[in-house]
Amino acid sequence: MDTNEQQKTVGVGELMARAGARAVPVVAGIGDAVLSAPTPCAEYDVRSLVNHLFQVVVEFRKPAVKQDSDFSVTVDRVGEGPDWRERFAGAVAELVAAWSAPGAEEGTSGSMNMPARLVGLMAVLDLTVHAWDLARATGQPYEAPPEVVAPLAEAVAELSPTARSMGVFGEPVAVGADASPFVRLLAATGRGE
Repeated sequence: MDTNEQQKTVGVGELMARAGARAVPVVAGIGDAVLSAPTPCAEYDVRSLVNHLFQVVVEFRKPAVKQDSDFSVTVDRVGEGPDWRERFAGAVAELVAAWSAPGAEEGTSGSMNMPARLVGLMAVLDLTVHAWDLARATGQPYEAPPEVVAPLAEAVAELSPTARSMGVFGEPVAVGADASPFVRLLAATGRGE
């Protein structure tokens, strides 16, 4: 079995668990004093990016059970109470459970009409890249789980044309020949290290 085949055998739920295990501590480490700080995502400060990532974590549970997600309104979950960090951790655990269930990766996903595995990888991508954004914005260390980078790079290559036209990804950033796979992934989404 070659490396690509091995990567495809790793379930989305497992990839989410690994990405979530890196994202949860970053969110837990965000102090209230930095909520208005800018992030690498120009349209988001820390608070609004946490709320966006929280929405992703909650709404991407639905495609795992073949329901439609609703991204029309972003709830201010940070404003719902001081336990938002713990609620985020709980929501990530629920997301992982949803995508670890039998059949979650099979077929297509609701109104997105995309392969379910690709939709699940979109959630893993947000957990990975936005955790890096938040770590960067709040002065925390972050290292992507190496095993998620290759499957995400493939997903980004597939999603890029549509994602760029919708403004979800920025234009790719040039990187050096010695750039790590994660830096290349960030660059493909329009982020420079």
